[in-house]
Amino acid sequence: MIDPQVHVYTDGAARGNPGPGGYGIVMEWVGKPYKKEFSKGYKHTTNNRMELLAVIDALKKLRNPGTSVLVFTDSKYVVDSVQKGWVFNWEKKGFKDRKNIDLWKEFLKEYRKHKVHFKWIKGHNNHPQNERCDALAVAASKAKRLLLDEGFESEGGSLFN
Repeated sequence: MIDPQVHVYTDGAARGNPGPGGYGIVMEWVGKPYKKEFSKGYKHTTNNRMELLAVIDALKKLRNPGTSVLVFTDSKYVVDSVQKGWVFNWEKKGFKDRKNIDLWKEFLKEYRKHKVHFKWIKGHNNHPQNERCDALAVAASKAKRLLLDEGFESEGGSLFN
């Protein structure tokens, strides 16, 4: 295990799944009183997409390549896909018959820039940062101006309307 320089907490939400969605991120610099929060909302997406996009956007915010980061998430989808090596096998097979290909490709690009480890945490279990991420994600999903999740739409997500 690494000594993380940054702790990242993420959560995603979708109302209707698919439906309006959002994600929340809390980033903390370990050992320093530095904390940032981020969120975005989308018109039509899925919970899994928001969980994954939260991690991607958090990794993109890291300025220095090679940063040691520990990502805390309640998403088994994200944690298991990485820790069990599934995403690397999907990549080798060209992501054949996989969902969220656009995000997984983007994830791998960002993931490889840093020293990233994951820790699964139980959702809705009074974990302060996870609860905050959940609140940010839900609020983002209810915002007046929501973004278009182009990857979801291009994968045929609009068929669920």
